[in-house]
Amino acid sequence: MGFTIGGIRDIGARRRVRAPESTTVAEYTGLWGWDVVPGARAARTGGGRLECSCGVSACPAPGAHPLSFGAEIAAGASLETVAAAWSRTPGAAVLLPVGRSFDVLDVPEAAGRCGLARLERMGVPLGPVALTPTGRAQFFVAPGAAAGLPGLLYRTGWDDAALDLRPLGQGDHLTAPPSDLGADGPVRWLRPPSLETAARPPQARLLLGMLAYVCHRSGRRATAG
Repeated sequence: MGFTIGGIRDIGARRRVRAPESTTVAEYTGLWGWDVVPGARAARTGGGRLECSCGVSACPAPGAHPLSFGAEIAAGASLETVAAAWSRTPGAAVLLPVGRSFDVLDVPEAAGRCGLARLERMGVPLGPVALTPTGRAQFFVAPGAAAGLPGLLYRTGWDDAALDLRPLGQGDHLTAPPSDLGADGPVRWLRPPSLETAARPPQARLLLGMLAYVCHRSGRRATAG
């Protein structure tokens, strides 16, 4: 059975056995200290058309944006508060506003896995890392990274390189596990949050050199292939 948000039934919902979203949201707000926003979901109709649960027939970003009628749940909210708020948008995706507790460095999955392994061996402090079903690794870093990225790339000598490295910052939203990203499947944790890293993600400069290097190397291999 599908779910309904804004009057549209998600006919493509693949029901997996998992904890209710409200429990996950309470963990994010109460344990990790993140704000959470209910987001739209998407599914394909029998004809293959992508439908968004927001109810807009020509939605420009199906299943990848906040619901206009959903209330934001602030960091620190209790399970009871979350359950009451989430009951008003049943089946919503879990979105995290970027630019408050963290910014994000988004890189290709292969480069992200390689960079993560190298950074861990080096003992570099790391924050959570999400993995999207579209093949992207998303590294949580301290707020301000997106705005400061051009300067950081210049100082590390990577400003002239063609890098598949995208910053997410103020105004952006990240689809959080276990929610689906559009109709492509669920987002997962490549490196789950912890008490030590969720509230204080590392400065981007500590990761940027390595992530730029593995992105550059991955890009060269793709070109050569």
